[in-house]
Amino acid sequence: MNMAVVGMIAGMALGFAGYFGGFGAFLLVAALGAVGFVVGRLLEGDMELGDFFRARDDRRR
Repeated sequence: MNMAVVGMIAGMALGFAGYFGGFGAFLLVAALGAVGFVVGRLLEGDMELGDFFRARDDRRR
């Protein structure tokens, strides 16, 4: 699926959540969307769990 279409669908979902559920629902949908994005990247192999905990530079101090 084209990334523009995915972005449009995510924006529409956030818009509906904000309109019908208020700001709290908007934040909940945005947070769950971010978690889903990270889990999807982990499952596809594009990202590793260690990327979140590893320092940016590989130098040891």
